[in-house]
Amino acid sequence: MENLFPVNFIWGSSTAAYQVEGNNTNSDFWAEEHAEGSPYLDKSGDAVDHYRLYREDIALMASLGLKAYRFSLEWSRIEPESGQFSRSAILHYRDVLQTCHEFGLTPIVALHHFSSPNWLMRLGGWANPNIPDLFSAYCEVVIRELGDLIPYVLTFNEVNLPIMLRDVFSNIGVIPPVGIDTKSWSSPKWRESAAKLCGTTVDQYFTFHMISDEASISILKEAHLKAREVIKGIQPNIQVGLSMALSDFQSIPGGEALAKKKWKDNFGEYADIVKGDDFFGLQNYTREVYGPNGLVKPADEAELTQMKYEFYPEALGNVIRKVAKELNIPIIITEHGIATDDDSRRIEFIRRGLEGVQACLAEGIDIRGYMYWTSFDNFEWNSGYSMTFGIIGVDRGTQERKVKESAEYLGRIAHNNSLDF
Repeated sequence: MENLFPVNFIWGSSTAAYQVEGNNTNSDFWAEEHAEGSPYLDKSGDAVDHYRLYREDIALMASLGLKAYRFSLEWSRIEPESGQFSRSAILHYRDVLQTCHEFGLTPIVALHHFSSPNWLMRLGGWANPNIPDLFSAYCEVVIRELGDLIPYVLTFNEVNLPIMLRDVFSNIGVIPPVGIDTKSWSSPKWRESAAKLCGTTVDQYFTFHMISDEASISILKEAHLKAREVIKGIQPNIQVGLSMALSDFQSIPGGEALAKKKWKDNFGEYADIVKGDDFFGLQNYTREVYGPNGLVKPADEAELTQMKYEFYPEALGNVIRKVAKELNIPIIITEHGIATDDDSRRIEFIRRGLEGVQACLAEGIDIRGYMYWTSFDNFEWNSGYSMTFGIIGVDRGTQERKVKESAEYLGRIAHNNSLDF
C-alpha cells in the first residue's frame, strides 16, 4: 500500500481549555475539584499555563511540522455571568486564533469541552429546557466576534460520553436511576459541596456528564441543532460538526446483542442530528469486547495503558468503518491517543492507528484529518496529572516544555504527509 495521505489531509493535535489553560475558576469543574471530599486526585491550578503560554506553544507545535490545532474555548471565561460577555476573554481567544494562522496551523475549535459556567448550575444545569437558547446565544457571540478566523467548529466534544458513564455514575448515586425523581435522589456529599460552591443546591446541579436520560439527551440534541443553525446563519462557510467517543465494540459468541446495543446507545442515539453536519469528529482509544455476561476483561497478558485501556490501536480503523457505514459525511479524527510513560509505545500506537486510517482511505472512506490527543501532558480530570497522554511533556514546576520523540515522529509524518520518511 502506498503510504501517502490525501494532499490536503490535516495533521495536528488536540487540547481542551480546562485541561491546559489553568485557573478556570468560574467553571463547574473548578467547583468539583475544590468540593469537600472531592474525588479529584489533584487540583488543576495553573495547569500547564497555556492561557499565558499559548503563543510559544502554538509556535512549538508548528515547528514540529503539525498543520492543525484542535482546542476549545472556555464558556465560563467568555460568559462569566448569564448574558454578560467578557471582552478581554474574546480578545484573548482572537489572538489565539490569529496566532494559529500566523504559524500555519488550521484551528479546529470546540465550543464546549465538558466544563460549563457555574452560573448554569444555578439554572438547573443541562437539565434546563432553556439550554438550547442559552448555548446558542453564547455560540452567536463567539461566531460574530471570532468566526472569520474559524474554519472548523465542534459544537460539543463527546456528546455521548455521559451515556458511557451512566452505569458507573448510577452505581455511586451521582445521577438518579431511571424512574427515580431527582428530588428524592441522594448524592455523595462532595456533589452537595460542589453545588454549594456554584451557588446552588444539589437538586439543581446537573453537569454535562450527567446528560444520560431521555429528557436531557433531547435538550442536548436541540442545543446542537440550534447552535449549528446560528453558526451557519452568521458564517455559512464554517464547517460544523460534533465529536463522539467511540470504542471498537466487539463480541465473542453470545455477546453479539450486547455489542450491538452498545453501538446503538453510543452512536445510534445521536445519528439523527449528525447527518446534517458538515463533518463528524471521531474519537477512539481502545476496544471493548462483550460476551454473554457483559464486558470481557482483557486477557492477563494484554498490554494495558495507564487508563487501564487495552493497547489496541487497530480499533481506530474498525470504528471508522462502522461510522462510514451509517454516515455519508467526511470524518475528522479529532482525538486518538494513549496514556503511557513509554513513549516508544505511543509511537507504535500512532503508527498502527494510522495504518488503519490509511487502509480506510484506500477503501474510499472520506477522512479529512488526524488529531492526536493530546498536545501536552495535562490535567486529566479526576485522574489529575497522573495520566501522560501528551506528545510534549511539561515540568509543572517551571512550565518548561519537553518535546518527546513521539512529537517528532508525528511531526515528520505531517511534514511528509506519509508514514514513510
